[in-house]
Amino acid sequence: MEKLINQIKKEVTQAFVQAGYEEKYGMVSVSNRPDLCQYQCNGALAAAKQYKKAPIMIANDVVSRLEQSQTFAKIEAVAPGFINMTVSGAYLAAYVSEMETADKYGVDEAKNPKTIVVDYGGPNIAKPLHVGHLRSAIIGESIKRFGRYMGHKVIGDAHLGDWGLQMGLIITECKKRNPDWVYFDDNFTGEYPTEPPFTMSELEEIYPYANAYSKEHPEYREEAQNATFLLQNGKAGYQALWKHILNVSVNDLKKNYNKLNVTFDLWKKESDAQPYIADMVADMKKNGYAYVSDGALVVDVKEETDKKEIPPCMILKSDGATLYNTTDLATIVEREKLFQPDAIVYVVDKRQELYFEQVFRCAKKTKLVDDNVELTFLGFGTMNGKDGKPFKTREGGVMRLETLIQSITDAVYDKLSGREFEEAQAKEIARMVGVAALKYGDLSNQASKDYVFDIDRFASFEGNTGPYILYTIVRIKSILQKYANTKGSVSTTGGLLAPVSESETNLMLEVAKFNDMMEVAFDEKAPHKMCQYIYELSNTFARFYHENKILAQEDIERQGSWIRLISLTKGVLETCVDLLGMEAPDQM
Repeated sequence: MEKLINQIKKEVTQAFVQAGYEEKYGMVSVSNRPDLCQYQCNGALAAAKQYKKAPIMIANDVVSRLEQSQTFAKIEAVAPGFINMTVSGAYLAAYVSEMETADKYGVDEAKNPKTIVVDYGGPNIAKPLHVGHLRSAIIGESIKRFGRYMGHKVIGDAHLGDWGLQMGLIITECKKRNPDWVYFDDNFTGEYPTEPPFTMSELEEIYPYANAYSKEHPEYREEAQNATFLLQNGKAGYQALWKHILNVSVNDLKKNYNKLNVTFDLWKKESDAQPYIADMVADMKKNGYAYVSDGALVVDVKEETDKKEIPPCMILKSDGATLYNTTDLATIVEREKLFQPDAIVYVVDKRQELYFEQVFRCAKKTKLVDDNVELTFLGFGTMNGKDGKPFKTREGGVMRLETLIQSITDAVYDKLSGREFEEAQAKEIARMVGVAALKYGDLSNQASKDYVFDIDRFASFEGNTGPYILYTIVRIKSILQKYANTKGSVSTTGGLLAPVSESETNLMLEVAKFNDMMEVAFDEKAPHKMCQYIYELSNTFARFYHENKILAQEDIERQGSWIRLISLTKGVLETCVDLLGMEAPDQM
């Protein structure tokens, strides 16, 4: 379904051409003076120089060809050369009626769907998720959902860290505490146990202890490094233990991600890239891309246009060990082999920008991917406390993600106290609203910006918050239910009636922006643009609701048209909420 603004642009462009001017001057935008008009065209100002005419003369030429159009209720040329447009109520109502019955409310799906991999997890095995994992998870989840809604094949990958020194530290500490486990018996030839010998809680204690101990005891750290080496080179007992660590960790990660309505199609790991490294390195050497510098194998990635120093991308350390660069490049090789993606998006802390610039340039220079494969770094800022510093617990430590979720859920639950809900119902509503409060509080900020986490503001049922958006949906549900109880279902045949008030017109205009907003939010990978849209749509509905007694309206035809309009508003809001990974309860 063509966007409303594009339909208007097409008509204005045709008028420019008929008047003897180039079509490029028929650009239309939403008015920045809604008190004067809904849409505007400034093309006459731009055309004046080329055609050596006063802009107002050009504007009048164009307007004279549009004055009889059924599209506009009002169109005028305003000095020095603006064209101001207000669409007719009948035209607007017809467009919104078409949205009502169109698939996906008229959103234009991609004509050439792409395969897109979104890398948006990145947690390390055997460690609990903390607040630092929040932004990657929920921004990435939104980008994935946006892409699918637009018709693309989008693959979400958690990309776990499972192959570094932390594995060796855990294995070494387990061996120190439980030397009699079969995993450490070099003579064992049977089947290793299927049940893990530890819980996630025990793993979460083992790693920090081993890590801290290794910093004070060099011989222990050396033993852990050797254990890492043996694991990576296939020592059977260590690999069996490592698989237990993976399984226990992934099950716990899934439980916590599920609380945020975040899911992954792939639970790929650093270790999955290992089989591709040897051939990748050999090809880099063979084709003259990689060379030895100070004992390390590197690839130059600087370009003549660089205004700052871009260091070489290191592929192997001087001792032959791999790095994150190596595994990230090998992961690109794996993704190319498995999915042939048109694009890969990395949702990562913005402080990693230089690192990914090196990796991307290296991947392109060494032909790991074609030049037409789009590699995108979507860097996000930090979530800070009210002191402006990265968010911490009261004790100064890093807060676990499940603790953060519970804190905001509890804050919402407290706000529900005194309302007529049973305990179980109140807890379920608090869960849904709490997640929305947390996610909306984050996603409503531009991803690259730092923001202040304010639990009281985020959990508020008023203002630009998740609970306010959900409350709008719940309010519409309540109106529709009351209407159904007294009048039954409303007919959806025939068009909506033309609006008779400013608030009704504005609600139709806001609903009609959905198609355009979806395209922008996906193209710019900008969940905050969707948040901004649903906040404005919720406010526009609130004004319409307060100015019109929907259920008391005596004109049955007008009432039915209003019911259809608010039902469409609810559908658009629910779609957006779902794309942001939230859900609305039936009551609040």
